[in-house]
Amino acid sequence: MRERIVVVAAVVERQGEFLVARRLEGTHLAGYWEFPGGKVLPGETHEQALTREIVEELNTGIAALQKIFSTSHAYPERIVDLHFYRGELTAAPHPALGQELRWITRAEFASLEFPQADAELIARLVNDQGDQRDQRDQQGQ
Repeated sequence: MRERIVVVAAVVERQGEFLVARRLEGTHLAGYWEFPGGKVLPGETHEQALTREIVEELNTGIAALQKIFSTSHAYPERIVDLHFYRGELTAAPHPALGQELRWITRAEFASLEFPQADAELIARLVNDQGDQRDQRDQQGQ
């Protein structure tokens, strides 16, 4: 039976660009790009896990978490339950693990290789074209 893991990831958008990180060599899906985050440990809420992972990976905090999408994906070696949260970093990110970080536009998603589990969320983000951001701006947020 395949291992089932629960993972949380942060969708951080700044001025129309999204923060992505490249998976390190020696990890599952090494070299692929992903939204920062990681495994939920026993006893942690999604929010606690994502806060811990952002500190560990990016040397910063995250605030204003809002769940935007969940999915499950079966890889040959494991099943991943993936929960995506929009959030705002509390300071500039600095890669704590030596991973490559990039801010990318919606158009750049197509030029980078992401895990299959991220495909539906990325399609939604690319097709969104900032509609939610425009609505927040109109509300004075």
